[in-house]
Amino acid sequence: MRIGMGLNYSGGFAETVEEVADLERAGLDIAFVPEAYSFDAVSQLGFLAAKTSRIQLASGIFQIYTRTPSLTAMTAAGLDYVSDGRFVMGIGASGPQVIEGFHGVKYDAPIGRTREVVEICRQVWRREKVVHDGKYYQIPLPADRGTVLGKPLKLINHPVRERIPIVIASLGPKNVAMTAEIAEGWEPIFYYPEKAASVWGESLAAGKAKRDPSLGELDVYASPAVAIGDDVDHMLDWVRPTIALYVGGMGARGKNFYNDLAVRYGFEKEAKEIQDLYLDGKKVEAAAAIPDELVRAVNLIGPEGYVRERLAAFAESGVTALNITPLASDAAGRVKLVEKLRTLV
Repeated sequence: MRIGMGLNYSGGFAETVEEVADLERAGLDIAFVPEAYSFDAVSQLGFLAAKTSRIQLASGIFQIYTRTPSLTAMTAAGLDYVSDGRFVMGIGASGPQVIEGFHGVKYDAPIGRTREVVEICRQVWRREKVVHDGKYYQIPLPADRGTVLGKPLKLINHPVRERIPIVIASLGPKNVAMTAEIAEGWEPIFYYPEKAASVWGESLAAGKAKRDPSLGELDVYASPAVAIGDDVDHMLDWVRPTIALYVGGMGARGKNFYNDLAVRYGFEKEAKEIQDLYLDGKKVEAAAAIPDELVRAVNLIGPEGYVRERLAAFAESGVTALNITPLASDAAGRVKLVEKLRTLV
């Protein structure tokens, strides 16, 4: 099982890059740079590429609405070039709060758009003349919608790879099925190993039945917080605010993908309570309302023996990589956690 880690995007990136070099030496396999509504991920990934030599670098995630498909492909090819073939393109739909609220773009048809974006990207990377007549994207632009001067073009540069790995962040049944069909990797959030099959098994099977064998096996990236030791139970409370933010505050009543996931895990009553509290401004109470079972199941927090058992459960359920949040107060502590986790996986 490979070990990855999401980087902090809220500031202090130069210091974070210095830490990544230490994490790389400690055995970290892949670093994810988020892209929410802070700095863009691309500039930071390019900076990381110049400061590292082995570690894979991933976008976590590029939002499909905020770049044209061709620009997404160009950007990925450029990052793959400057990293000498170490880039992994994580993409996802994000949510209407960010897409409409920050970017001013309509949030619609996430599944159809994602599929077309992937198709166009792979055309670009193969250096084919890009021609795409889809429901959501038409390349070149049809004559009746433009100047009539557009013509099919291909990427000028020769990419390092004609197939850059694509990891899709998805949760809903249809989106997960599409991910299993067309992507190299899948990144669910709040992954509960014992309930993964009942929640996603049917969708994964449907997608894999249509999967091109050349894609290889689907990589599954779980994203637990990690703390290892005999005195770390108090850190369970450290992750409650994050779960509360997603389950309670990411979206509105009736339109929250993460709340829907908690319901599908069997926490319908609790999910409603968490959302009601959070949207009423009672964030502390919302965090306290998260069931202990959920907090423990989706994270790796506890004594070494317990974490080893949970890692086995993750692996048995199909997880091939971890995108961890190490619960440590400083860089040295995060490096030690990665080193320790490396001995357990």
